[in-house]
Parts: sequence; structure tokens; C-alpha cells
Amino acid sequence: MTQLMKAAKSGTKDGLEKTKIAVMRKVTFLHRKEAPGDSEEEDTGFLEVTVSDMKHPPPELGPMPAGLSPQQVVRRHILGSIVQSERSYVDSLKRILQDYRNPLMEMEPKVLSARKCQVVFFRLKEILQCHSMFQIALASRVAEWDSAEKIGDLFVASFSKSMVLDVYSDYVNNFTTAMSLIKKACLTKPAFLDFLKKRQMASADRVTLYGLMVKPIQRFPQFILLLQDMLKNTPKGHADRLSLQLALTELETLAEKLNEQKRVADQVAEIQQLCKSISDRSSLNKLLSSGQRQLLLCETLTETVYGDRGQLIKSKERKVFLLNDMLVCANINFKGQLEISSLVPLGPKYVVKWSTALPQVQVVEVGQESGAYDKDNVVIHNAGAKKHAPTGPASHNKVYLGPPRLFQELQDLQKDLAVVEQITLLISTLHGTYQNLNMTVAQDWCLALQRMMKVKEEEIHSANKCRLRLLLPGKPDKSGRPISVMVVFITPSPLSKISWVNRLHLAKIGLREENQPGWLCPDEDKKSKAPFWCPILSCHMSAFSSKALDLQLGAAVHNPVQSSLLGFSAISTSLPQGYLWVGGGQEGAGGQVEIFSLNRSVPRTVKSFPVASPVLCMEYIPEATEGDTTGTEETRAGTEQPPTALHPTVCLGLQDGSIAVYGSVDTGTQCLLTCKSPGMQPVLCLKHSSEYLFAGLQDGTVAAYPRNNGGLWDLAGRPTCLTVGTGPVRALLTLDETVWASCANQVTVLDASSLRTQQTFEAHPDAEASVTHMIKAGSGVWMAFSLGSSIRLFHTETLEHLQEINIATRTTFVLPGQKHVRVTSLLICQGLLWVGTDQGIIVLLPVPRLEGIPKITGKGMVSLNGHGGPVEFLAVALSTLAPDVLKGNQEEEEGEEEKTPELDGPPPREMRKKGILLQYRLRSTAHLPGQLLSVRDAPAGTSGTPEHTEEDGSIYEMADDPDVWVRSRPCARDAPRKEISSVAIISGGRGYRNFSAEPQRRGGEADSTLLIWQVPLML
Repeated sequence: MTQLMKAAKSGTKDGLEKTKIAVMRKVTFLHRKEAPGDSEEEDTGFLEVTVSDMKHPPPELGPMPAGLSPQQVVRRHILGSIVQSERSYVDSLKRILQDYRNPLMEMEPKVLSARKCQVVFFRLKEILQCHSMFQIALASRVAEWDSAEKIGDLFVASFSKSMVLDVYSDYVNNFTTAMSLIKKACLTKPAFLDFLKKRQMASADRVTLYGLMVKPIQRFPQFILLLQDMLKNTPKGHADRLSLQLALTELETLAEKLNEQKRVADQVAEIQQLCKSISDRSSLNKLLSSGQRQLLLCETLTETVYGDRGQLIKSKERKVFLLNDMLVCANINFKGQLEISSLVPLGPKYVVKWSTALPQVQVVEVGQESGAYDKDNVVIHNAGAKKHAPTGPASHNKVYLGPPRLFQELQDLQKDLAVVEQITLLISTLHGTYQNLNMTVAQDWCLALQRMMKVKEEEIHSANKCRLRLLLPGKPDKSGRPISVMVVFITPSPLSKISWVNRLHLAKIGLREENQPGWLCPDEDKKSKAPFWCPILSCHMSAFSSKALDLQLGAAVHNPVQSSLLGFSAISTSLPQGYLWVGGGQEGAGGQVEIFSLNRSVPRTVKSFPVASPVLCMEYIPEATEGDTTGTEETRAGTEQPPTALHPTVCLGLQDGSIAVYGSVDTGTQCLLTCKSPGMQPVLCLKHSSEYLFAGLQDGTVAAYPRNNGGLWDLAGRPTCLTVGTGPVRALLTLDETVWASCANQVTVLDASSLRTQQTFEAHPDAEASVTHMIKAGSGVWMAFSLGSSIRLFHTETLEHLQEINIATRTTFVLPGQKHVRVTSLLICQGLLWVGTDQGIIVLLPVPRLEGIPKITGKGMVSLNGHGGPVEFLAVALSTLAPDVLKGNQEEEEGEEEKTPELDGPPPREMRKKGILLQYRLRSTAHLPGQLLSVRDAPAGTSGTPEHTEEDGSIYEMADDPDVWVRSRPCARDAPRKEISSVAIISGGRGYRNFSAEPQRRGGEADSTLLIWQVPLML
């Protein structure tokens, strides 16, 4: 203790640390777990192995033998890329240690203390050790490649070890801290900065220390790309194929965990950086420091201030932070030596400008109803005002929701149209007949102005794609009346604005009582929260509008239909565009189909109609799959086909054995076809392929209906019937080349074209456990059964049983003591496996998204919102936003330039003044009767049809050819743009139940209820 006190009084921080370590080594009760940098030589718990390059030379691919197939040649080249990539990566790790860490540790005097060196280079030695061992194994596989051609199992064995995840997790979690230390040392120690510059200049590739240290974070995505290429060139049946799929799964799972840890570390670093700019005593600092806030989104946006006439007065960059319950805006202050930004990224310092609670933030869009907010109480940025000031009488309480200049121009056009309409009335009273002054010309003037108004409206719409307008609460005025403040931000792209509006909308929903919390994470400690991407319960509602009958739910499908009437903001906040079909019925009382519109944040019933019998299953058939003859424009134009073949359809399977085919909502939902199944057997399941519509029947038969010449299913003829067992066919699954049909505990694999049976395998050892659900993900199929609480995973190619998961271990966290659990529904969407149970509980399990094996590695999450009875179905609503929505202003201007028309007549000699010149073509008036009304003499040789250069123009062409003049149209040469996916999950069951409420609440438990979850837009 005396040594510690002396070191604390007179020594440096490093000296104190060394003394503490020395004392603790002598005193056993002071031993503790070491953190990064706690000791000069870390006791990491990993056995250090020195790999000699002489004994174990790097892998080297020999000369290519003759007689290889094209696929073998490609696989060999991919192996060469793997070898070269790994060698380069290992060399980079060695450079970090040999060129930076070791010299810094040995340097005297030290420019960076040993403690800080340990923090900066934490776990790099262990990462190098992992890959050195991998290189030894890789060298042996490369040596025997031409005889074995196997590498997938090597990746599984090398990177499935917990040691790899541990060392990479430690490195990723420490990365932000390491960069902060380097940044601080560069700013405070010139010798350290000079050392980094010299090392960079001495290297052959001039890569900085940051460029080297970021490589471990990028390593596994590189591996994934290489293995994907290898898998694409490995034929089915190859000995390495299953191993490659398993390896892809291992690497994807590892990369996802590291990405999530990096995201959380970056989130914490951003919040900490924000806290530094706030006084320790402020309430905002306490809120941010409590650890209860999640950073959902942060981005640099440009705040703009307009003048009274719409001119841009000033703009400044702000950093805007969206947390789970508040919005914070900060000024960005870059300080420090910018010369080090080339060596290590410099983070800005923030000065908080304002913050507000999230429920009080409102997104305001062009065309919003006047009743959405009180314009008289809105304060906007005014010209010359440093603060928000109320608009004066001159502005007539006008709040510019869009670019003010464009609105002013639109208003001018509206006034001009009114004047031209008055002129038209006056022209109609003329007694003479004039070639260029008559009712035809006047009416075309009106059409031209209407077209220009449309152009201006589209310009306003385009400009608002990147303008985010937020209505915030302000200080009350002198009379105590509440005042709102309008803030306008310019986002970097339309994609950015969509993301902001969507996240703001979902964050508000997430603050509702039923979402606080909405999910339980059993595998995490009590301090952890559900991930930011977890689905949010958007609403729950009755499944049927009719209350007279006790209707039971049968099935639901989503019919995606893009609506051009939805505004830019509505697209961001609405459910996936289209219609949700929900079917059900009551035994002996017929069936019912309810159609909901999803083009809003809450579904709305648009149609309801009865059917002859309860609906047991549904299948949505898109209008034309790729490769179908009916799907190409050439075929459609060149052949006479019924119009119904060109539209999507919804097929219903009924309990009385009927199959009904309905047109989608946009074709009137008329019943296009209907038939009875063979033997009038109940239709339990429906699936379609490009050639057939398959129906699973009660008596163990699969009926296959082919397409007719019109593109619809040939229900009139007798279908091809395939007997797969004696029990009911409860589930069908269509894969690329096969169809799986379940009967009892057996699954029969059928050829999708010839309909011949390829193989039958046992999916469950218990003969009483019938397969009830099958769902595909990657290269695997998950199955649920009528008995037990387990789900099983099978390989799509070898039919091998790969994994079994007991769902009951998850549901006991919500309902303890419930031992008998049965899985009633399955769904896979966006890398998540949804499992519905007979208790009304929904379990969410993460599965890989790529083409590997969809194994489950975590415990997942359990929803605290569910049903009072079994979850009858789980359905997904998915739509993609049109590429036009993502177009920025610059892209539209480029497209407009490309579509500039070439005038047939001569161009105007002079423009006289800037403005809109209403012109028409000579060819459009030459055929009209009457003399020419002009102050000019007709040139010789024109025969009464002089040249009208001042008036000669395109007013008539604008009326005749809108494509030339209407802006914001996509250019044919535009490259394909990234699509945005909007996703919602719908569950159906009896009633609604909140499992976290005390006492547990039940709402309409006897009624069939829909629960709808939304997830953030997939950008």
C-alpha cells in the first residue's frame, strides 16, 4: 500500500499502473480480471503459437493440370483468389505489429506509453495467430486440391470456434477506443504524428495505420464474397457443396454478430461525443447518460432559411440525432489539426442547438390537409432574423411548405390562366375571322398554361424529395398561446429523406404502451434491449367487418399494387402498398373474404364478399414471372390474349373442394375461374410454379392444373392427380425444380415439370406427427408438425436432417409452466424466422439470409403481444418503392436535358426578356381559315403564310405531346436504381393479448383479430 501511495503522489499514470500491477501480483486477494491495456504484456488466456515460415510456408497453388472442366477451372481461380487474399491479409497484420506496435513499445523515450499501446493494438496478435493456423491448414488443402477439391469444411472448422468470435469481438468493440487514442495522440504529441507519417511514406503502398487496422473489420465480408463465387461454381452433388453452404452460414453469422457489435459501439461513441458538448448538470446530459436511449439514426443534414419571397438566405450543416424517444439537433464544429485526417478520421465536436421529445415532432409535407396543424400558430425562419420570428402581415400567415419560389411561380401561372380564360371569352366575341387569333389558338393557350402548371407541380414534388420539414414545439407567445416552429432540412438524397420519415414514424409507434417493451430477449442480460431493427406492433384490428357470425380465420395473402396517388411522405409511413386478402368462414355457414387497403399507416376495409364454403388456403399469383411467355412485352403485343392473363390473381381453396381464381383489386376482383377438386375433397393448401397450380387435398392427392393458352390455369380439364399418401396433404412447397408435398410424417419430392416422384423421406420419427408447415430459406427447409413443440431443418439437396429447435424453451419465458406447446404457423422474411404457437405466442429467430444453411444459433426473441388463441397464420406484406421515387433533382434535370425537343420551325431570334414564352407552330395554324393578324408585312414568296419567328413555338406540341414537356420522367438510359423494400408481418388468431400487462388484458378474445408488425424500410 505504501508503494501505491508513493506512486500516486509523485509518479506518472503509467508508473502508477506498473506499481499497481506489481503489488497485485504479490497480493493474491487483489487479483482481478484484466481489461485491455491493464498490463504491459497481456495475459489474454490464448496460447501463443509461433508459426515458422520455413516449416510452414504460405500456401502456393501449383500449375493447372490438363483436362479440367470449365467449372473446375473457375473453382481453381477462385481458390487462387482465396490464397492471395489471405496472404495479403496476414501480411497486413504482421505490418501492424512489426512496423507500428513493436517500434512504439521499444522506442525510448516513448511517444506512446506501453499501456496505450496495448489498448491501440488490442487482440491483433491473437487475430494473427488465428489466421496463421488457418494458413497452415489452407496450405495442406491447396496441395491436395487437384485430387480432393474440398475447402468448405476447412472454413467451418477454422471459423466456427468460439476463440475466433471472442478475439474479433474484442477487437471490434475496442476499435473506436483505439482510434480515439490515436487521434488524441496525433493532436497532442507531434513526435507520434511524425512517426505515423514516416511509416506511411516508407511503405510501398502508402497505406495508413488506419487503413491497415480497418482490415480485420472487412475480412469476413471478403471471405463471404469469395465463398459465394465458389458455391455458384460447385454443381449439385459435389462433395464440397454442403460444406461450402455450412461455411457460408458460419461466416455470415460471424459477420452479422460483429456488424451488430460495431453498430452498438459506434452508437455509444456518438452518444458519448454528444454528451461531451452538454453541461453535466443539464437534464439532456442526464437523459443521454442514463443508458436508456438508443440511437436509431444520425446524419449530417443542411438546415435552410428562406426569405419572404422564397429566396434562400442561408444554409448550414447540422448533425441530427434520432433517438428512441427524442430528436436532437447540433451544430458541427471541426477543430484540430486537419492534416491528421489523412492518417486517422477526425470526428467533429457538437454544440447542441435544440432537442425535443419525439411525440411532439411532426413531419409536414406538401399537400397536407390544412386541418393537420394550425398555420396561424406556426413560426418559420424569416429573412434577416437570427431567431424564429412570427410571420408579419405581409406574409398573410402563409407558410411555405415547399420551395417558396416554385410556389410563387405556380401561383403566377394560376393567375395567368384566369386572365387567358377571360381573353378566350373576349375572342369568342370577335366578328372577323383571323388565322392566328381565334378560339382554337386561345383554347390551346389555356391547355399550354395547364400543362405548365402540371410541370411546376412536378418540380415542386421533385424538390420536396430532399426537403425534410419538421414542426417542433416552441415557446408560447405573450398571451400563452402555444407556438410551433417549422425547421427545414435538406437531406443528401431522396433515399435519406425516406429513411428519416420512416424512422420518425416507427419511433413514435415504438413509444406506445404495447411496445414498451414489445419483445423479450431471453439470451441477453437485463440491461440489454431488443435490437433497433426488431418489428414494431403497428396496430391490431378485427379481421372481419361482419359481427353477426363467429368467423374463423383460414389464410391471408398480400397482393402488391403500387399506387401513384401516394405522396412522397405517405410512401415512407404507409404499410407495404397493395391489398391484404383475408379468408375464413364458419362450418356450415359459408365463407368470407375481406380485402384491406394497405396504402396508409392503418389498414382499411375496401371490400368484403361471401364465398360458398370456408376458406382454408390462399395463393397469390403474380402477373408474369420472369421467363414466362406471357411476361414479355413482345409477346403481349404480338399475340391476342385475354386481358385477364396479364393481371395478377388470387386463388382460394375452399372446404367444399372448390378452387376459385379471382382477379386482383385493380381488375374488379371478379371471379375468373372456378372448379371442383377431384372427389370434391377439401383443398388444404395451394402452391404454384411457372407451369402448374398445385392443390393439396384431404385424401392424400396432389392435383396439378396446367396453364392454358391465355395464361390462366386450366381448371376446366381434368388435372393430373398424384397420390402421395393416405392422409391429408397439409403442406406444399415449390422449389426451383421440385415440389415437396407432405402427408403424415412423410415428405414426397416431385419433379416440377414431369410430376414424377423423385424421392420420399421421413421428416419425423413419430408416425402421428404430421408435417403441417414447410418454409424455405437459403439451402434449407424448416418444418413444423402437428405434435410436439419442435421444428426441424432439412437440406434441400441431400434431404439430410440438419437441426432441431424446441420452441417451448422460448415460450416459457412468457408463460412459465406451459409444457405442451404446438407450432401452428411458420414464416421466413428478411432473415427472421417467425414461429406462431397454439398459445398465441410468437417467437422470432434469426436465420442467415444468404444461400447457405439457415441454421439457428441464438435464442431469438419472444413477442409480448400475441393472440388469446392459436396463431392461425403468419403472412408477409412486401412491396418495393418505384425507382422514380428515388430520383434526385440533379438526375431529373439531366433526364430533362436529354428529352429537350428539336423544334421543326426556326428558333426565336431574340428572347426579349426572361420568362415563359407562349409559342405555337406554324403548321398548327396554317390550315385555319382567315387572314393573318400581324403587324409585319408578309415576305415575298410566302403566299399568305409568312414566317412567325416571334410567335413560332411549341404551345401546340406541348398540348399534343406531353412526354416532351412533362418533367420528372425517367430517362430510358437511366441505370437501374436500388430498390427499397417495405415489409409488414400480419398474424391472425383469436383476440389480442398483451403478455406483459398486469393483469393480462384481452381485447375481443372471441373475435378473429389481425396483428400487424412493421419493420424499418430495408435500404
